[in-house]
Amino acid sequence: MPVNFEDQQLVQSLQKGNVAAFDSLFEVYSPKLYGFAFKYFRNEADAEELVQEVFVKVWENRHMLKTEHSFKSYLFTIALNQIRKYFNKKAVALRYLESLQHEPEFSDQPLAEDYESVLQKLNSIIEQMPPRRREIFIKSKLEGKSSKEVAAELNISPGTVDNQVSEALRFLRAQFKTDSLGVLLFAALFLF
Repeated sequence: MPVNFEDQQLVQSLQKGNVAAFDSLFEVYSPKLYGFAFKYFRNEADAEELVQEVFVKVWENRHMLKTEHSFKSYLFTIALNQIRKYFNKKAVALRYLESLQHEPEFSDQPLAEDYESVLQKLNSIIEQMPPRRREIFIKSKLEGKSSKEVAAELNISPGTVDNQVSEALRFLRAQFKTDSLGVLLFAALFLF
């Protein structure tokens, strides 16, 4: 795809941290990206979230942007990868939850609670964690970042990351013991 000269100039400014250039690119491409995402998700909230995630990645990686490549292609490649990741995680979690129906200990529990309600319960438990622990846990387990990546991002040691994740898991296990869907939540946590 040919490089748009105006985009090229905006990307050069963005590389230097120019917020106005970022805003201009967002203004031009966010509606297109939203439309693209909506075709896959068929849900306004998910499409909006994807647009935000893509532009957060653009901002975080602004120093590595290449002006000789199409910015539009770069954006849509990120978006498509995020969409694939979303559906892959959802498919794995759903397969696992469905497979539990065949386990004797769960066969009498209806799986009427859909994927979204399981995730809502999980998120409400995660919200009960102390803010810093919750942030570390989300980056590590839900975003799939390594301890080193989380440590570098938050300016803490990898050991601190590991300790906080362990404490978060201990908290989750304790919560699961009081919830009849505990095993399902735990599965969803690590598979979605």
